[in-house]
Amino acid sequence: MFDTLTDKLSAVFSKLTGRGALTEADVAAAMREVRVALLEADVALPVVKDFITKVSEQAVGEAVVKSVTPGQMVVKIVHDALVDMLGGKDAQGDISLAAPSPVPVLMVGLQGSGKTTTTAKIANRLQSLLKKRVLMVSLDVYRPAAQDQLAILGKQVNVITLPIVAGQQPVDIARRGLTEARNGGFDVVIFDTAGRLTIDEAMMAEVAAVRDVVKPHETLLVTDAMIGQDAVTTAQSFNEKVGITGIVLTRVDGDARGGAALSMRAITGRPIKLIGVGEKVDALDTFNPERIAGRILGMGDVVSLVEKAITTIDQEKAEKLAARMQEGKFDLNDMLTQLQQIQRMGDMKGLLGLIPGLGQAVKQLKSADLDPKQFKRLEAIIQSMTPKERRNPDLIKASRKQRIAAGSGTSVPEVNKLLKQHQQMETVMKRMKKMGGLGALGAMMGGGMPGLGGGLGKLPGGGLPRPGGFPFGKR
Repeated sequence: MFDTLTDKLSAVFSKLTGRGALTEADVAAAMREVRVALLEADVALPVVKDFITKVSEQAVGEAVVKSVTPGQMVVKIVHDALVDMLGGKDAQGDISLAAPSPVPVLMVGLQGSGKTTTTAKIANRLQSLLKKRVLMVSLDVYRPAAQDQLAILGKQVNVITLPIVAGQQPVDIARRGLTEARNGGFDVVIFDTAGRLTIDEAMMAEVAAVRDVVKPHETLLVTDAMIGQDAVTTAQSFNEKVGITGIVLTRVDGDARGGAALSMRAITGRPIKLIGVGEKVDALDTFNPERIAGRILGMGDVVSLVEKAITTIDQEKAEKLAARMQEGKFDLNDMLTQLQQIQRMGDMKGLLGLIPGLGQAVKQLKSADLDPKQFKRLEAIIQSMTPKERRNPDLIKASRKQRIAAGSGTSVPEVNKLLKQHQQMETVMKRMKKMGGLGALGAMMGGGMPGLGGGLGKLPGGGLPRPGGFPFGKR
């Protein structure tokens, strides 16, 4: 979402960090460019003014201008100001459940903001990660099949939804949902309210009536990051007329300019708690101001990368794979396991964007063929092999390659490419065994993946960065 802003800020700061000394005029010129970059990113004008004033006051001080690394000092000041703008270092993302069960959560927002899908994502998050028993209640009696949509999503994430009673109105449904949640021993009950294409009095009156009945512990505004400053206006209206406790930004993985995220917290005073980062039911992250500020300034976000790995990597499979690699073994079954683990972690471009120092590489990859379907093709090739062939790739000769290509819907050259890459990885595993096992990988790679300057080492659960490399580029 912040790609354009990141590029422009990186260009500004590269000029500063490349100089051994800075004058106040240098800092002032840089701040003018930062101001333009923020305005072009659709950040609200009052927020930009406050931000530039705050940064300029600190950046032109004698301690900065005469420091050994003045450019880096300015970058740090901008980073800290961004953190404050987004909520501060102590801001806590995620939903508060500090209330008697069942904790009522009210979802509000305009139609098309992703409210129903986000309701299911939050329910899935609470149930799978926090082991809470959740009931979802649809109050949208206007949009065709809206209640059915929530019921279908509930089945997908294995979360119970309140049965639909035809003709029942939102306030009555809310009362029934609250009663069912109490009687059924649920920990959390989430109410998905109806939206409109634009804010109107009827919608606000209905939401306020539901609020008065359920007395929510959390009232979350779901808003689309793609709509820019309109999202800020929407947040202000809901906060004034209904009262919200937090914001959920959806479609953060899109090409929005990022101004809504930077403006919303500053203008409404309400924290952004969660961000939707994809279409899948688990594509929901907590909003952390420090990590987001780091991403905006191209510093990466290793903590989020590690958290994603911990929650998605199959611990048992990773440990088995690590044990085999320790012994210098790596067959096509192991390669298949790594492919599947990588796919579970999500979009590869998004993952690479979390790694510090890979800003330029990620931009280059955007023009490369980094299609997620490519992983599926590789997976299909391996799955078209017999168990014996996977254990012993040397058996795969011309006729077998033709059969595998036909069975996987690929070509013989693609099969050859995969086999070659497996051979490269297997060679690395054997070298590692001779050099002392997994501990030697750091020495072989300088402490991390080639070109990253070190630092990744083992992934949580025993998995490893890919030696030899999967075919991320063009086929």
